[in-house]
Amino acid sequence: MSKEKLVVEILGAHNLMPKDGEGSSSAFVEVEFEGQRQRTQVKYKDLNPIWNEKLVFHVNDVADLPYRTIEVNVFNEKKSNNSRNFLGKVRVSGTSIAREGHDDVIPQLHTLDKRSLFSHVRGEITFKLYLSVKENVKGGGAVVSGGGVVVSGGVSKKGKKFIQNQNTNTVVQNHQQMSGQENKKMTHPNQMIQKPDPNHQGGDLKPVVITSIPGPPIPIVPGGGGGGGRVGLFSGGSNDQYSLKETSPHLGGGLLNKDKTSSTYDLVEQMQYLYIRVVKGRDIPVSGNVGEVVAEVKLGNYRGITKRVGLNNGEWDQVFAFSKDTIQSSMVEVFVKEREKDDILGRVWFDLNEVPKRVPPDSQLAPQWYRMDDKRGEKGKGGEVMVAIWFGTQADEAFSEAWHSKAANVHLDGLGSIMSKVYMSPKLWYLRVCVIEAQDVVMGEKGTSLMRYPELNVKVQVGNQVLKTRVAPAMANRSLSNPYWNEDLMFVVAEPFEDYVMVSVEDRIGPNREEVVGRFLLPVNAITRRLDSKEVASRWYNLDGHLGNPNESKSVVRFASRIHIRATLDGGYHVLDEATMYSSDVRPTAKQLWKPHIGVLEMGILGASNLMPVKIKEGKGGSADAYCVAKYGQKWVRTRTVVDSLTPKWNEQYTWEVFDPCTVITIGVFDNSRVDKNPVGTRDSRIGKVRIRLSTLESERVYTHAYPLLMLHPSGVKKMGELHLAVRFSCANMLNMLHIYTMPLLPKMHYVQPLSVNQLDSLRYQAMNVVSARLSRAEPSLGREVVEYMLDHDSHMWSMRKSKANFSRLTTVLGWLVFINRVIEAIRNWHTPVYSSMFVFAFMIMVLLPELIVPSILLGFAVTGLWRYRLRPKYPPHMDTRISQAEGVHPDELDEEFDSFPTSRSADIVRVRYDRLRSVAGKIQTVVGDMATQGERFQALLSWRDPRASFLFVMICFFAAFGFYLVPIRWVVAIWGLYFLRPPRFRNKLPSSAASFFKRLPTMADSML
Repeated sequence: MSKEKLVVEILGAHNLMPKDGEGSSSAFVEVEFEGQRQRTQVKYKDLNPIWNEKLVFHVNDVADLPYRTIEVNVFNEKKSNNSRNFLGKVRVSGTSIAREGHDDVIPQLHTLDKRSLFSHVRGEITFKLYLSVKENVKGGGAVVSGGGVVVSGGVSKKGKKFIQNQNTNTVVQNHQQMSGQENKKMTHPNQMIQKPDPNHQGGDLKPVVITSIPGPPIPIVPGGGGGGGRVGLFSGGSNDQYSLKETSPHLGGGLLNKDKTSSTYDLVEQMQYLYIRVVKGRDIPVSGNVGEVVAEVKLGNYRGITKRVGLNNGEWDQVFAFSKDTIQSSMVEVFVKEREKDDILGRVWFDLNEVPKRVPPDSQLAPQWYRMDDKRGEKGKGGEVMVAIWFGTQADEAFSEAWHSKAANVHLDGLGSIMSKVYMSPKLWYLRVCVIEAQDVVMGEKGTSLMRYPELNVKVQVGNQVLKTRVAPAMANRSLSNPYWNEDLMFVVAEPFEDYVMVSVEDRIGPNREEVVGRFLLPVNAITRRLDSKEVASRWYNLDGHLGNPNESKSVVRFASRIHIRATLDGGYHVLDEATMYSSDVRPTAKQLWKPHIGVLEMGILGASNLMPVKIKEGKGGSADAYCVAKYGQKWVRTRTVVDSLTPKWNEQYTWEVFDPCTVITIGVFDNSRVDKNPVGTRDSRIGKVRIRLSTLESERVYTHAYPLLMLHPSGVKKMGELHLAVRFSCANMLNMLHIYTMPLLPKMHYVQPLSVNQLDSLRYQAMNVVSARLSRAEPSLGREVVEYMLDHDSHMWSMRKSKANFSRLTTVLGWLVFINRVIEAIRNWHTPVYSSMFVFAFMIMVLLPELIVPSILLGFAVTGLWRYRLRPKYPPHMDTRISQAEGVHPDELDEEFDSFPTSRSADIVRVRYDRLRSVAGKIQTVVGDMATQGERFQALLSWRDPRASFLFVMICFFAAFGFYLVPIRWVVAIWGLYFLRPPRFRNKLPSSAASFFKRLPTMADSML
């Protein structure tokens, strides 16, 4: 036996699964190595326990350590019956064991694994593994160096309480020390390995990475080889900052300020503005040669300047809007000046106390001519200017086009990018090109000079989309010049149809070398449109074969090659341009197939609060120029940009027609990069996104909530602020609404002539490119980065975090099966004899009266649904960091998620990630193999691979057939049920004969390498 001892230093665990029925757990750790088993003390009522205990084990042979494993199990202690619940396990290879005193002895963070597929496990555990000659294997509750405790047996309650308090105080002290040094320990998010400071001398808690004390996040030092090398970032405290909050805004101006706009703008808070419309001027006195003039509106310290126009046609027709909370004077002045000069050509002023108030739907206030004073102040000698001035709200028609006083610092080129606009997505069609065959294809000059079999394929290009058919196969009944493909190629095109379809027949003459032997162009607007799956007549098109010699006239062509094509514009499909699970529209392309809308969605985008600074401005520190984009169906809306504000107020209301309630509206918040005079980049930064599924909203109810804006960064999840929305979903006819739930989700063509998953993914990417290209041509434009973020273009990319989240969702869905199994087992074991007796009585009634089974089940569902109506969600769902597995995600996994495709990381990092992926895939492979094994055993019952087992099964079935024929089925079921539910004292703990027989059947695993 070696003198060196294996030390497993258990540091702590995080986010354990509550198993005591009271929302907590009393956890302890049990470690097993080479037949030795030791455990830590119990941490009562703590989901984030901290032990800092050293468990020491004998090592028979140090050379065999790489071939040994250390199994770490976490359990919950149940005082009631002296049993324990499984909380998770970790199995670590001996290759990750270092020697004491080396730099490799650093904490290793491991995610707790399940014991079986349906185990309810979550959380992580942190420990250190190393060899030491100083430690000795101790029993009882002896204290070892450093304050850790080795627990092999029980410890008195008093001792437990003392040790727990001692450890808690130490945690608080170390947490305060680490909080004070937080800024010094921040590292680059891509940095995976960080060596600890060898000169740092502190308590045993210096490597503790998990804390339940509210405070700032504590960075984790990543582990070394083997099972280490994982990095995590945990923060204590509650998740209230990520939750949905209900708000109480004064919608429509409040109860005491209702006016005629409340019916139209009743989901936003009223904002008062002073509007000044400067139309044109005339008879302006000038001296000398004056080329261009401008009009200037001045209110206190705010100044707005119109565009430059010529003196002869001096028509500005511009609106200026001054927010009422920024009015600094009781007088507003309008000047007419010469371009780039301070000399005043004319001036007129207005008293704000005399300005009228306009309330839509009143017509616009008519502008009037006002005489201006000249630069010397002489009245009526400065010409005339046509002006309209009034007080109004954001419901005014002039609001969206007006120059706002809060945008005074925006340069002239950026003014167009801050206005609110409504965009319409282009109408998208699926273009199906069926390449059938070709005739009399003439090989090119290069192709005929080679003695070879021609490899002909067809390339079809529409805009930037290029697809190719397979190489035409050799057929006995067709010559080499008459290839046959019969292959469909799908494209996405948008109205108006301006593109051409270019069809080229190519001959592959070498690797990456292809020669065009013929082509033709087909305008998209000449292609037949169809609304259903009826076949459209195909056509023959002549190929232009003299591509290599442009001087050759068409009249001297030897003969014409031709190609057989069937091209259609399929209007019966819905062109998916966003993720299917977040789709906002499922109508077919053709308007003839649309059905009337069933409701109206109204949304008031009120504002945002507590936004994180996105940019640094000179003299102002951190700031943001935020605007909001909402997308539902083909309609995109963009609010105006609020400049230099971390609490922007938009108060803009929009309306959408709803054709299907099972759709999602997406709202995103962005920072406008075009506001700055010298922008660092032209891409607008993402601030956050909110999704609302309409089917989760009650009809006619106004939802006013503050939604958290969560963003996933390489350093972890961050709350970027809160978005305040008011949402109302109105339904005109409830019967039509309920009828929609019985209809197919997608149009008929998706089921009659379905597209493959790969086709849908490719077409969705093409559709997103078309939409982003069209919206980028608008003014102000929606950048490609905005469209991609709103349409979730990267939702299909691999992510370890998403994989864990989806697996957790799957186990939650299957959890009800586990619950039913537990209930049945509790009844079988007669833990509560009263309930077990009632179940047996009900079972016998169902057997004797089988006509009551189905009605009872349906009645049970109905009663359960009515009972749970009072527990229905009060708020719409929002981004959940717990479901997304975003809070405790490892920074390395986040770095992998944000990595480009193909990867741009170093080979060592890619190798670590590949090994991690292999370990996960190995577990999945084992589960799939076990499922296949069970299925193959069923097939082996009658396959006669095991002749004795098949003979036994056939004979049992033969005699059972006679038995079931002679005995009524209800009596068989009753006898089987009573036998299955018999009390434990009448049961044997060994498996049943049927289970033993089934497990002995052969499988195809015997034939696998």
